[in-house]
Amino acid sequence: MTEPAVSVLTMVKGRDGHLSNLLQGLARGTRAPDRLVVSDMGEVPAAIPPLPFPVVHHRMPSPGLPLARARNAAAARARTPILVFLDVDCIPAANLVAALAADAAAEDALICCEILYLPAGAAAGEWDEARLRRVGTRHHVRDFPASGLRAEPNTGLFWSLAFAMRAETFARLGGFDEGFTGYGAEDTDLAFRARAAGVPLLFTASTVAFHQHHPVYDPPLQHFADIVANASRFHGRHGFWPMDGWLADFARMGLIAPPGEGPIRVIRPPGAAELAAASGAPERAY
Repeated sequence: MTEPAVSVLTMVKGRDGHLSNLLQGLARGTRAPDRLVVSDMGEVPAAIPPLPFPVVHHRMPSPGLPLARARNAAAARARTPILVFLDVDCIPAANLVAALAADAAAEDALICCEILYLPAGAAAGEWDEARLRRVGTRHHVRDFPASGLRAEPNTGLFWSLAFAMRAETFARLGGFDEGFTGYGAEDTDLAFRARAAGVPLLFTASTVAFHQHHPVYDPPLQHFADIVANASRFHGRHGFWPMDGWLADFARMGLIAPPGEGPIRVIRPPGAAELAAASGAPERAY
């Protein structure tokens, strides 16, 4: 039986080195994507070398990180029955495209694979997958099965870093809600809308992706305005607060009033000293 065609969709703004490693990973894969779509949000076009599969480089220079719009733009240009969303920070395992495509062909679901977090410098220069597997760290909250697919009842654990789904299901759900502007909650919203539509969240043991290190903020004050706006939009639709740990941190810092039942009241934006203090140690993975 012929395998259904699959597109890999990635969004980029800067991080040319991370994108280069992602592209190398796809080129080394056991199955090439039938199409790669890159939604490029940067003012300067991303560097995309010749690759052994078709590439659509969609330019959409944008302020901030309009992730919902960028993902939808990539999906609209895929034109394949299977979609694999892969964050620019991720290096795919050699079998990732083949494995996620097979999982999505078998199950009408949101299908997430495990992410192994790499220490700083792990993917610099020449890298090999065996070494990435040795040095990668598992996420302490997300538990993946030892084999096969497992239904994950906690929809809040949906992971947009690397996931697959059927294009027809993505279209039926209306894609990502572009009312979520910038960073935060647009992926959680998709997962809860999917659950309401009878589309489950599945965790797969079939493959992994490797998350390349980048600076981490705790809490993510660099996305303060986006998180506040998007949390309010999410609460208005679903009736509870997403990103509640970050919102609690913002309230503790005196940036917002403790969230109640209505839109969040902003007291003040974070200052430069607070942003600097929130910047994580270089060894922190996530």
